[in-house]
Amino acid sequence: MTPLVLRPAPPAATHPRRALLAGSVGNFVEWYEFGVYGCFATVIAAHFFTPPAGAGAGGAGPLVTTYASFALAFFFRPAGALLFGRIADRAGRKPALVLAIALMTLATTLIGLLPTQATAGAAAPWLLTLLRVLQGLSAGGEFGGAVALMTEAAPPGRRGRHGAWQSFTVALGLLAGAGTAALLASVLSPAALNDWGWRVPFLLALPLGLAALWLRTGLTEPPGPPLPATPLPAAPLPAGRPPADPITGSPPAVHPPPVPAVGDTVRAVTLGVGRVMGWSAAGYTFLVVLPSYLQATLGASFQEALIATALANLGFAASILPAGALSDRIGRRPVMLAGALAVALLAFPLLHLLQDPDAAVTAKLAALACAGASVGLLAGPGPAMLAEMFPAAVRCTGLGLAYAGANAVFAGCAGLVITALTRLTGDPDIPAYYAAGACALSALALASLRGDDHRRPLR
Repeated sequence: MTPLVLRPAPPAATHPRRALLAGSVGNFVEWYEFGVYGCFATVIAAHFFTPPAGAGAGGAGPLVTTYASFALAFFFRPAGALLFGRIADRAGRKPALVLAIALMTLATTLIGLLPTQATAGAAAPWLLTLLRVLQGLSAGGEFGGAVALMTEAAPPGRRGRHGAWQSFTVALGLLAGAGTAALLASVLSPAALNDWGWRVPFLLALPLGLAALWLRTGLTEPPGPPLPATPLPAAPLPAGRPPADPITGSPPAVHPPPVPAVGDTVRAVTLGVGRVMGWSAAGYTFLVVLPSYLQATLGASFQEALIATALANLGFAASILPAGALSDRIGRRPVMLAGALAVALLAFPLLHLLQDPDAAVTAKLAALACAGASVGLLAGPGPAMLAEMFPAAVRCTGLGLAYAGANAVFAGCAGLVITALTRLTGDPDIPAYYAAGACALSALALASLRGDDHRRPLR
């Protein structure tokens, strides 16, 4: 008679849908905040970076300083990717994601409570910059853990679609930020919006962050190799597994996958930066920096700039999930190359159309939506493409560093570079040079993708 053997049940892995939701909701909170910061950059400049009367700086100077603070936060994202990535690769995805969303929520909420320069004097811009640095650290750790969680939990053949949800929630966050700003601008007087209304979107991050934290604390890490109960005289061994030690009865040693050489990881991160630099530069140019550019350079009103940004983000959101799903069928390379080349070819015609006072409004709106959709072709397959570049032992760290590095240089500096160069040269085409140049270089790196990467199992 076969003896009955009781085995402790291993913890069940989180369902792919919950992993998808928990991974993407943090990105929503992150990019909601960044969208709000971009929409209110002129207001923040007035409250935190405008020097006292008679100090000598004026015009676009405070706006440049505001975007310098914006860029500084991005330069801390690689440090966050390294810190939280190592936690995620060594201790599991869950603790890293919980810590990242907690830090992000705290810093964002405190921005809404900060005293302005009129109240706190010279300390105000430094306090704002400190909170932006904390946001940069948490945002740097967010991407790697979230993308690894979503792509590793994806069913076969759906990594592109699952990874695209990370980018889709980015679009939703930007839309929510622009929509919140537009709603406040429509219901509040300009004086009330400038006085206290700008704080409301930052304070809304608190309930959003708490909801994300609740979802993430309920995650269950996938179980490791099961350890057999003892004794196991009649229990069948799993297929392909060697028997236990005949003397000690100990289970066979389970060796972790080898960690790749540092040089190999550095080369992969560098290549990853090249592949996503166009996505970073074009995304921030058209989706975040656009409101301030339209106001400061083309003389658009605050409401007109927000409507234009919302349309660009709608086009972006509409193309992300189809692009991710399409990349599961035909590969990451053709979809992402199409997006990079579209931005490189259309950036100048788009900007000239926006600058033309005689152009039809419908044509301008359609062009903005198309610009956003072109960025979506890069953002849809992008997360899965990065996840496929790195083995499990360094996946969170590697893909997080590649994404954070590209964003630090080409996204975080977008507002600073575009505003400063436009002010210096007087050339209104600076945004087109920036986006088109980055996408042209990115297309060269994307051409090195293998055509069957989407069919290969994750390493």
